[in-house]
Amino acid sequence: MEKSYGFTKRFKEFFTENSKVFEDTLLSEAENVQDKIDEIMRVGNIDLVNNAHTLVMYIINEEDESLKKFAEKEGVAWATHSIDLSFKLEWVHSIRRSLWLFIEKYYKENENNQMEDFFQLETEINNRVDDFLNTFFIRYSTYKDALIKAQQQLVENLSVPIIPIDDSIFVLPLIGTMDTKRAEILQEKVLTKVSELSIATLILDLSGVALMDRDSIIELKKSIDGLNMMGCKTVITGLSQEIVREVLNTGLTFNFQTETLATLQQALSKYFLP
Repeated sequence: MEKSYGFTKRFKEFFTENSKVFEDTLLSEAENVQDKIDEIMRVGNIDLVNNAHTLVMYIINEEDESLKKFAEKEGVAWATHSIDLSFKLEWVHSIRRSLWLFIEKYYKENENNQMEDFFQLETEINNRVDDFLNTFFIRYSTYKDALIKAQQQLVENLSVPIIPIDDSIFVLPLIGTMDTKRAEILQEKVLTKVSELSIATLILDLSGVALMDRDSIIELKKSIDGLNMMGCKTVITGLSQEIVREVLNTGLTFNFQTETLATLQQALSKYFLP
């Protein structure tokens, strides 16, 4: 191990003295990334060239813990800014190839080096590059999944915007296409909110809903039935003729406690406005 360490130490000195040559070699190896360096810097404030030098120094100095933290930091940055992973993969492989070329050059210029030292150093570098990539992709994936989940939760919350009119009357305006998934989210969110806020009257405005299929109508009816069971009166407004036709085709009817009015304004005039 002492012989290997000495070889690594001398290679570090060789690399430091020729860092500019390494940078030029790296840029020539990473053909597809060269033109993206400025864009990646602008989009994600990620300095690829400087980070390459940082990565190489962690590898050569055998700073495994710093290498891991650096990989995690890079994974978060690339996930946050949704930068194409193909550029990262090509860049790291270009770093690997450039290091191989430097090892070969160093070995040829130092005739006293033994072949076992050469392979020892190459193996250590390859292992650390692989460790960097593995840690990077794991962190990228977990952070990206967390971002997607947070965005989905935000969309779900925005898709069920329950607006208070007073302490007991709330309006739920729905916009866009109502599918089964959204109807299920609606049911979960609405039942929870009615319980939390003790909502007495919920005005469900469907004037902004273009289409509802049979399954979503069934889920909507279940939600309304659940609200009535909780003592919350449901008022439906803005039913289009297309939705009414689909309701009739399902053969379903809303229970007698559910009121339907033509417009949201009518409901507000009846239940809130003087």
